[in-house]
Amino acid sequence: MGRMVAGLKPRGFTWVINDRLAVSDRVGGSGFQHRRVRREEEITWLVEEASVNTIVSMLPGNQNLAAYRQAGIATYSVPVSTPIEADDVARFFATLDKALDRGHARVLVHREVIDDTMGGLLGGYLVTSELVSDPILALAVIQQILGRALGPEGRSLIPAVAS
Repeated sequence: MGRMVAGLKPRGFTWVINDRLAVSDRVGGSGFQHRRVRREEEITWLVEEASVNTIVSMLPGNQNLAAYRQAGIATYSVPVSTPIEADDVARFFATLDKALDRGHARVLVHREVIDDTMGGLLGGYLVTSELVSDPILALAVIQQILGRALGPEGRSLIPAVAS
């Protein structure tokens, strides 16, 4: 008989780099769907099932950060504007490097929803961090992981990928 699964898996949760870097929609749901109880269940799942110990939030303000810290999760806030600007991209990459450099870090990156900006930033990170040398391959990998094609806005965030 299997053990009880604790909590609730956040929407869209998937590993980008196995057991190192994951992505999901906003923990607790987005907009009017956000529920404190659901957020607590999703945080429980992140800690107990996925062993996430670090969160990089791209949400404006400090939404959910106190709840993450209370659960023992290290937090980084790097709000990304829409439309995205060059210094947002640089700040996101630097913050993600810092988060992943922590010993045994298992990092979750989230925004309101997983959109083209998120996909493009993650693809761009794979290239700039030299985890994937070919930008076209990075695009294909991110599209495969997210299960959807990136539009021109997302593609433009991956260095050397023409839109």
